[in-house]
Amino acid sequence: MATEALAARATRRPDPAPRRRGGIRSNENLAGWLFVAPVLVILGLFLLLPILMALWVSLTDWNGQGSPFTGKVPFVGGDNYTRLFSEDGLARRDFMTSIRNNIYYVALVVPAQTVLALGLALVVNNRMLRGKGFFRTAFYFPSVTSSVAISVVFLFMFANSGAVNALLGFFGIDGPQWFADSRGVLHLLLGAVGVDDPPAALTSGGPLGLTWWDWLSGPSVAMMSIICLVIWTTSGTFMLMFLAALQNVPVALDEASTLDGATRWQRFRHVTLPLIKPTMFLVLTLGLIGSWQVFDQVYVMSQGDPAKTTLTPAYLSYRTAFRDFDYGSGAAISFVLFLIIILLTLFQRRVMADRDEPRRARWWRRRVPERS
Repeated sequence: MATEALAARATRRPDPAPRRRGGIRSNENLAGWLFVAPVLVILGLFLLLPILMALWVSLTDWNGQGSPFTGKVPFVGGDNYTRLFSEDGLARRDFMTSIRNNIYYVALVVPAQTVLALGLALVVNNRMLRGKGFFRTAFYFPSVTSSVAISVVFLFMFANSGAVNALLGFFGIDGPQWFADSRGVLHLLLGAVGVDDPPAALTSGGPLGLTWWDWLSGPSVAMMSIICLVIWTTSGTFMLMFLAALQNVPVALDEASTLDGATRWQRFRHVTLPLIKPTMFLVLTLGLIGSWQVFDQVYVMSQGDPAKTTLTPAYLSYRTAFRDFDYGSGAAISFVLFLIIILLTLFQRRVMADRDEPRRARWWRRRVPERS
């Protein structure tokens, strides 16, 4: 018995030492939180907290006097939001007019600035081009110039006796009154062929407080001048993004496609574009966000005139809050604009998602036999 007890005691494994809690990993986690704590505090105080305060203001009828967080400020709930969509009145008409103007703005600015930026990037990325530094600086220079200063210059250029109308007059074209004519581009084109009045079917009714003609008449010439300004000033920044992407495209792929007999367009379509697709998504996303937030050009050049054809949601939010002293409605417009940007960005991400990977994954699952 004693021998068996000694043998069992000898073969028994020693009890494992108690595992220490924490250790190096816990110290690393603590150090990481200590390093990011100042940034989190700053973002919380100067970003998250003001957003929550503005959200509260959008639910009240605050007129800017006193503090909006006292019991004296009337709480209206979602009335500021429903007034923008469902209640007939000036508030809904102005908001829908700004949405219409911004839709025209986005539809013209985002594709134009993307195509122009990509074209400029292809030009300055050409290995045979001399003076690349000069052209890169020249194309990028408008992007770093003050938007207010450029807006003032464009305001003089598009005046009734400005350089643009003088250039059009040199070719025998009577230039429009850029910032005094509220007619849309489609209206002007129809007037050029003798159709001065819109069809009665388009002026009798329409959605969201605007007639069909208001939705379909096109941007005004004043909005077109702002669109030209923004395309010119933003293409330089996006050109640098495309240029960085093009320089990362392997030269061997381009040379191999050339040896296979691919034309220049085929190399661009089937080799270059797929490789710069992430940058394309970035440029389109930034352009979409920036085009819905346009403010300074409208403030300097037109302030929503003529006849509110250059009114945008960002400028309407500013005017409602700081000129009409209706801070609740102004904050509500800004949050609706924020929601529009988020939804459009998610939609664009879904549209531009690469569907080749899931397709290959499903094919692989069909080919690989299941293990028993």
